[in-house]
Amino acid sequence: MSKWFDKLGAGKSSIIYSRLRLTRNWDKYVFPSRLSGEENRLVVNCLREGLKDLGQFDGHQYQYIALEAAGQPEKLALRERRILNQSALEREEAGGLYLSEDESCSLLLGVDDHIRIQLLAPGLMLESLWKKADKIDDYVNERFSYAFDEKYGYLTSFPTNVGTGLRACVVMHLPGLSQVKKFQSIVGDMSRFGASIKGLFGEGDDNYGNLYEISNQRTLGLSEKEIVELVTKAAMQLNNQEMRVRAAALETKRAEREDEAYKSYGVLKYARRITQKDARIFLSQLMAGEADGLMGFESQGSIYRMLMGIKPANLTLWARRPLSKEEMDTVRASYIRQSLPDIEASSETV
Repeated sequence: MSKWFDKLGAGKSSIIYSRLRLTRNWDKYVFPSRLSGEENRLVVNCLREGLKDLGQFDGHQYQYIALEAAGQPEKLALRERRILNQSALEREEAGGLYLSEDESCSLLLGVDDHIRIQLLAPGLMLESLWKKADKIDDYVNERFSYAFDEKYGYLTSFPTNVGTGLRACVVMHLPGLSQVKKFQSIVGDMSRFGASIKGLFGEGDDNYGNLYEISNQRTLGLSEKEIVELVTKAAMQLNNQEMRVRAAALETKRAEREDEAYKSYGVLKYARRITQKDARIFLSQLMAGEADGLMGFESQGSIYRMLMGIKPANLTLWARRPLSKEEMDTVRASYIRQSLPDIEASSETV
């Protein structure tokens, strides 16, 4: 079964994918952090049993994963693919995960909150994801009544999620805009409008790969529709600015841009050892080169999938054996060589 990120292809856009998360709690019990181990196990088992027909409701095939019984490498890999959060990774008490076959939909049970619903999709799809999430939310609420306050809205373990409990995110590739002097002022402008911008792999110069996540700052005082519209508008504005910066660079520095893309491909194709930092930088160059029409590939694939595949836990699963620190860079280079598609002959320039 292919994953949702396999459908990520090159396009004339800096928008990579959308992510939407709803946080809910069952009004019959206190938050998971206040439950005893036995009480939490009871809650998770009740949620598991009550939601077992989810696949019949939305048409997905789901697997259930008991987090306390899952292996650490598998949980780390799910964390790297943004299915689990850090709390789920570290939690020793009972916890559960309903995960669709393509990993586009998941329900995390009994970790920070009783229920966290997450949906993912390629491109700018927040409105569509919200419609799907709303239906799943109704399905869950028919079986488990939510902790809700008339004044504050949905009650959650973290105050930052109180209200709608909705977090809408768009991940974008901004190799051009992030290098201009006014980028920090753009970040500040977005913040004043209620949108947050942060590096997906770190802050500032540590965000190798130039991927950024745009999300809503508040969940209280805005409706779900307003949150989706706010983040969508912010993403569209950033995309327009990124495309203008890239277009200007193509007009004045096309040969330099092509050189960067093809050099990056050469390193990735033939390197025998490569660090995660360098791999991110070179894969970012390929993403930009393909999106800007500087190079094409013979087979359609997702470079973003490779950005996840080069991470330690997913790389270990790919190798099907534990990897030492000394082996990691060698195996990463091997993974990239085997995953990287050939360049189209027609896209090569003389």
